[in-house]
Amino acid sequence: MTTQLTFGWEEWVSLPELGLPAISVKVDTGARTSALHASDIEPFGPASAPMVRFQVHPIPGREDLAIPCSAHVIDQREVTSSNGESELRYVIETRLEVGGQGWPIEITLTNRASMSSRMLLGRQALSDHISIAPTERHLQPLLDYDAYHSPRMRSAAPNRTLRIAVLSREDNYSTRRIVETGQAHGHTVEVIDTTRCYMAIDAVSPEVHYDGKRLPRYDAVIPRIGASITPYGTAVIRQFETIGTYCVNGSAGISASRDKLQAHQVLASRRIGMPMTAFAASPKDTRNLMGLVGGAPMIVKLLESTQGKGVVLAETRKAAESVISAFRGLRANFLVQHFVKESAGEDIRCLVIGGKVVAAIKRTGAEGDFRSNLHQGGVATRVRITKAERETAVQAARAFGLHLAGVDMLRAHDGPKVLEVNSSPGFEGIEKATKKDIVGLMFEDIERRVRPQPAPRKPRK
Repeated sequence: MTTQLTFGWEEWVSLPELGLPAISVKVDTGARTSALHASDIEPFGPASAPMVRFQVHPIPGREDLAIPCSAHVIDQREVTSSNGESELRYVIETRLEVGGQGWPIEITLTNRASMSSRMLLGRQALSDHISIAPTERHLQPLLDYDAYHSPRMRSAAPNRTLRIAVLSREDNYSTRRIVETGQAHGHTVEVIDTTRCYMAIDAVSPEVHYDGKRLPRYDAVIPRIGASITPYGTAVIRQFETIGTYCVNGSAGISASRDKLQAHQVLASRRIGMPMTAFAASPKDTRNLMGLVGGAPMIVKLLESTQGKGVVLAETRKAAESVISAFRGLRANFLVQHFVKESAGEDIRCLVIGGKVVAAIKRTGAEGDFRSNLHQGGVATRVRITKAERETAVQAARAFGLHLAGVDMLRAHDGPKVLEVNSSPGFEGIEKATKKDIVGLMFEDIERRVRPQPAPRKPRK
């Protein structure tokens, strides 16, 4: 049951559906529609259900604190301000709460940077049980901006519709699943061809352009960068990072994981188990190189190899010398690696999301093939992993700063040995083998990470 409320000309309210726990409003019965100070206002979503994305600076003078918001557009309305200027504004509906009561109101979005209050409350938002005392202020419970500094703000933030870009050139299972699952979570997901992005690099307003237009501000970017375009793809991701967009995997982590030599050096620096690996440039060092990994049989691997291509098992010293000679003749960069015989053509892939192993499969190579890659005819089955394998996978993903990673490892007599950390793991094999909604777990992690952070307090003078 509602009770009578009396508003003064200034009150504190909250807009919980927008993630605004406290905002000071000016009550103006002369204005028909309420107005909220918003910046970076951008429409998105399908024409049948248009959305709008915007940022709110709820604390006057604190432009560093921006709360990202999104809402359904219910109208576009011509609004004339008190100075006689007309403006076409987006209109949204959201819940207003004050004095233990709440009700839906309509709000227009506009730039009120020059106004002393962040929000104007018009007569349309005033319920029938509200009376106005125009000479009074703060007749309802006082709130304050401390709510934006509280650690609880992150957990209390509402789930909102996100605008997400997928950097991908392929119409494959993984890309389709990302789009379908994102939409099922209520988000707008747009696939962007990485190579068609181009950048305006500027200290004031860095931008990413596509098809002749500046790309909008996304809440998150999911990179699905192919190995052949790693340098350009990571440059595009760096540009999004410069803008301040959350990227599921950062450019530095992708670059380091794609360079097999650097990747093994990163793993070694973190004391993460891996097969003994050696690298040299001079043909004079071939025999010494082979000796470092314990001699034949050994693995000879191109640094640019993907999906098991460019990986050769040399079963004898003579075979190894022949393969190395051939690779050097092609001026290809390669490394040699100890062959973990006890793995018997099997490896373990652990899928790490947000610092946790969410699924694991055992990949078994095709008959007579030491490679277990699914692209080479391998078979995936669900597997129970050990505590050591789980910890190794998490440490490996963390070493590259990856929030999403496929960590491939071998089961050796002396513990797990990491072969590779994949920054764009495929979802088809592991989802079908484990029957888990891996992509859904990725979106849950994105939703947690893009929630507003508690604002730092300004130091007192």
